[in-house]
Amino acid sequence: MVAHLFHGQKKPNTSCPNLLAVIFNICNKKEPLVIEDLTCTRVSTECPFCAVMSPLLRLGDFLNYVFSFCFLSVTLYEEDAFTFVADLLGFVKCCVYLLLLFSVLETPWCSPIKVKHGYANCRTPQGEYYKNVLGTRCDIRCQKGYELHGPQQLICQSSKRWSGKVLCKQKRCPTLSMPTNGGFKCLDGAYFGSRCEYYCSPGYQLKGDRIVTCMDNKAWSGRPASCVDTEPPRIQCPSVKEKIAEPNKLTARVFWDTPEGRDTADGILTDVILKGLPPGSHFPEGDHKIQYTVYDRAENKGTCKFLVKVRVRRCVKLNVPDNGYIKCSGDGNNYGATCEFSCIGGYELQGSPARVCQYNLGWSGVEPTCAPMNINVNVRTAAALLDQFYEKRRLLIISTPTAANFFYRMQLGMLQPAQCGLDLRHVTVVELVGIFPAQIGRIGVKLLPPSLALQLRLLLRIPHYNFNIVVMDKHGMDKERYPFPATPAELFALIDNFPLRKEEMKLQAEIGQSCP
Repeated sequence: MVAHLFHGQKKPNTSCPNLLAVIFNICNKKEPLVIEDLTCTRVSTECPFCAVMSPLLRLGDFLNYVFSFCFLSVTLYEEDAFTFVADLLGFVKCCVYLLLLFSVLETPWCSPIKVKHGYANCRTPQGEYYKNVLGTRCDIRCQKGYELHGPQQLICQSSKRWSGKVLCKQKRCPTLSMPTNGGFKCLDGAYFGSRCEYYCSPGYQLKGDRIVTCMDNKAWSGRPASCVDTEPPRIQCPSVKEKIAEPNKLTARVFWDTPEGRDTADGILTDVILKGLPPGSHFPEGDHKIQYTVYDRAENKGTCKFLVKVRVRRCVKLNVPDNGYIKCSGDGNNYGATCEFSCIGGYELQGSPARVCQYNLGWSGVEPTCAPMNINVNVRTAAALLDQFYEKRRLLIISTPTAANFFYRMQLGMLQPAQCGLDLRHVTVVELVGIFPAQIGRIGVKLLPPSLALQLRLLLRIPHYNFNIVVMDKHGMDKERYPFPATPAELFALIDNFPLRKEEMKLQAEIGQSCP
């Protein structure tokens, strides 16, 4: 029909349809759109204009009529003056139609957005007046104390529906934990802005914030509250315990009943701690502090203290005798202690060899002294002579056939400078010189009768015609023999290994006795 109307005429004024083509080209970004393609079949349905116009454009005949009328009205010959009015009316009709098309874009399309406890911030595609036209995008926000459930942005779609559903729900804090021995009361449950107040049972005190509020971050303000027992438990200790140390001991065994604690709140104690020795222990001399500490379930503590006093009965300290030793048990002067005495080499003990500290604080026996040893050489037998040295002295017996014997003279020469070492080791030198009947014996400056010297050789089985050395301990035991001279170092090494000698060395070290 259009082709027929325009046949054989000049090029029509198509400014208004060209304007339509420009509008369609704006909607379709992919390719130009000719004026005849009014169905928008190649235009994306996302275009707001085409989405609105597509149902109308598909009416076909109606639109062909309208457009043909529009074309007919604006394509009269320009030189035909009588048709000016008709040309003007056609142009007005076309423009009115275009205004109707643009007004479609300004028409509200989706229902208005209403967000309870929230609001929407909407943006239209071309800045239209209505905020719910096709293609409008709305950002959803919730009021303070509420949180969004759904998408943060909604779009007005061609289906006249928004792209989703949103809801602003009141924020909720986690449920408060019930404090032991207490509770809480809330004005509005656990929702935003709700205030809860804690309380405690009688006998307990609140620790923490009494009132808390549900905040916007879904957390409770303040510190978690608890109900605690602040009163310490009670405990009673026994009175002071005094004890005398046992005989010959420096300690005393002390007993008492373990104190019991009592809690003023719930009567339950968790721990009882003892600081000090437990009952039934052996306490040394002096004052000893005993402390008991009890705890209740609230970790309050109660304490009590008492003293254990141990006393040691003591005698006056004994003095070491001149040229002697003293060895005491215990502390040396405590009740039941025993002190033993001995003398250095060349001295013999006179008085009590041992004394005991008694309960009346006095010593038993007689005070001992160390006197120079007096050897009786007028005894009848060799055994009687040796008994004088029993447990007192060690013997170094040198036997030689003549006084001119080389080994004998060498031995005396080596022993002379070692006299201090011999005395330190309680060694007495006995010399047997000659052959019976021209035979003599000597102990220091005292001479032995020939018969006694002969008996000594026979008793100890010492050869008459050879040089010989015999070493005997304090119990009269033959410990070593030498057929030739022995150096002082060899003799001292031998004697220092004797059992009694080790104890002597300890005593001598205590009093500082030694040889230069």
